[in-house]
Amino acid sequence: PAGTVCAVTGLTQTFPGAGLGMERDGASPVLQPVLTYTLLPGECDAHKCLMALRELEDEDPLLHVVWQPRLQETHVHLMGAVQLEIIQQMLHDRFGLDVTFGPGSILYKETITAPIEGVGHFEPLRHYAEAHVLLEPLPEGSGMRYATVCSEDVLDRNWQRLIMQHFREREHLGVLTGSPITDVKITLLTGRSHLKHTEGGDFRQATYRAIRQGLMELGKKGDCRLLEPWYGFRLEVPQDMVGHAMADVQRMGGTFDTPTGDGEYMVLNGTAPVSEMQDYAMEVNAYTHGRGHLSCVFAGYRPCHDADAVVEDMAYDPESDLENMPDSVFCAHGAGYTVKWYKVPEFMHLDYAWSGMGKW
Repeated sequence: PAGTVCAVTGLTQTFPGAGLGMERDGASPVLQPVLTYTLLPGECDAHKCLMALRELEDEDPLLHVVWQPRLQETHVHLMGAVQLEIIQQMLHDRFGLDVTFGPGSILYKETITAPIEGVGHFEPLRHYAEAHVLLEPLPEGSGMRYATVCSEDVLDRNWQRLIMQHFREREHLGVLTGSPITDVKITLLTGRSHLKHTEGGDFRQATYRAIRQGLMELGKKGDCRLLEPWYGFRLEVPQDMVGHAMADVQRMGGTFDTPTGDGEYMVLNGTAPVSEMQDYAMEVNAYTHGRGHLSCVFAGYRPCHDADAVVEDMAYDPESDLENMPDSVFCAHGAGYTVKWYKVPEFMHLDYAWSGMGKW
């Protein structure tokens, strides 16, 4: 009956709101993390801090903890300063850890504006796998989708299932700033295994490299786009200050509807980039002398209003990211050797499978 409490063993990847059996997962939360903070462990053990944050992450779906191997840092994705204070207090009360965090920065994402076929080949000595994937842009807010159109006569079902798992098992990073990609459909087009030499991890390497190689090709063509989070806001200010508020929103690059009000107070409803509005509540409080009120909700990701400046400031080099290599590995004369991503089409063992690259 409803309200019954039970215990289930053997579950490994559950989360709050997860549906079990035929039950669907609960609706996505309205609030989404839009800021990232760097953990500063101080005198505390960094690994112990990471494990404590992982435990809190398992309890709270709005907390996202990321270990950045390239920077050797732990990053925490949150909604803002209030949630950060709560996390700090929980680390102190439950784990005896007194830590601080660096200043918050915007949690960017990336997407693509054109389709491409990416190729990944992994063939060190006594290993073999090649994967061809199609990357396609999706409408705003679609998230990530995965599919396969590869015939089982070309690549066995077990290898295809493994590749589909590799699609989903990690957050694939873009090549502009190293931010996660979104609104992209990834489709397995074709692949090749070797009866004796292909092992389970070979297709993981080939799949990751195929996705990354495709993104690098798109980046070279200018078909990658940086996205930033936007807020939907409701701003209530005294009538004589509505001009000030409207000018501020326009300065931020935001938009708003026609102001409404009852004579004493006016209300602005609109949207604006989080990067411009994250500290605006304090400004509202200052220029209205405490009589104004600002409320914000997450309104999704949109093209970044100052993308060139952000990319230049972050100075991300995709070819130096050893955790996300776009190059492939081929074998000759009994030894593996690396082939740069832009030369992979010259060495790949299978022809292009997508009509946009040659033939379907």
